[in-house]
Amino acid sequence: MTPAERTMASTLPSRGEARSPSLVPAPSRRDRALIASCIVLITALAWAYLVHLNRHMTSPIEGDTMMAGMGMVMNQPWGAGDLLLTFVMWAVMMVGMMAVPALPVLLLFVGVHAQRVDRGVDPAVSSFGLGYLIVWLAFSACATAAQWALHEGALLSSSMATSSTSVAGAILIAAGGYQLTPLKTGCLARCQSPLGFLMSNWRDGSSGAFLMGFRHGIFCLGCCWGLMAVLFVVGVMNLAWVGVLTLFILAEKIGPTGARVSRAGGAILIALGAVLVSGRA
Repeated sequence: MTPAERTMASTLPSRGEARSPSLVPAPSRRDRALIASCIVLITALAWAYLVHLNRHMTSPIEGDTMMAGMGMVMNQPWGAGDLLLTFVMWAVMMVGMMAVPALPVLLLFVGVHAQRVDRGVDPAVSSFGLGYLIVWLAFSACATAAQWALHEGALLSSSMATSSTSVAGAILIAAGGYQLTPLKTGCLARCQSPLGFLMSNWRDGSSGAFLMGFRHGIFCLGCCWGLMAVLFVVGVMNLAWVGVLTLFILAEKIGPTGARVSRAGGAILIALGAVLVSGRA
């Protein structure tokens, strides 16, 4: 038994013991409602911003101004303001897509933490969420850099999708291929088993909670970065596809057939990418 597992032993059943629902630590009804309400509110605000942004971008009066402000004027280089606005767009989008998938592990963390310290939601819970958020903010910075590179290479359309079918096909093949790798499978398994993650990674205190949230975010990033790359093919601000990818991520992580869904999605992406690369699209 690892030190982390010994730390959890007083709270969680051993690995050889059957885990009935009553043995799995659960937050109080009040804490559960508070955490779920916060996640729903944060997700709703993120989507409201994305809808607002998309509406202004498609407005014939305001569209040109906003597109220029986000680096989508094809013959002009980006400035610092363009980078900042694009980063904010990606960061808000990641919050809108990845907050709900984090709810199961966050609720379980609250339950375990409440039993160990004999109180409900406290700063350690916020620290866990902050660690998770930091990972996706870092990814947003990388996505911003990738979008800038496509813009500088004249490979980005006004809809923020790659204008090259070869690049689009390569992205889909890479994303689909990654869905079939052991690394993807391992990261997905960690995301699907929040109890196992907490047992093997538990740390006490706010700093420990931050590290746990950060590490869980790394596993989630390892699970989902390829799917996020698909946005460069369908259009970064194509909210219909953002919604589809969000539902796919939920099906992978929470659904009972997540591994099969993941592999099927990978096969479909590879097939679509091959069609684009072959020039048959």
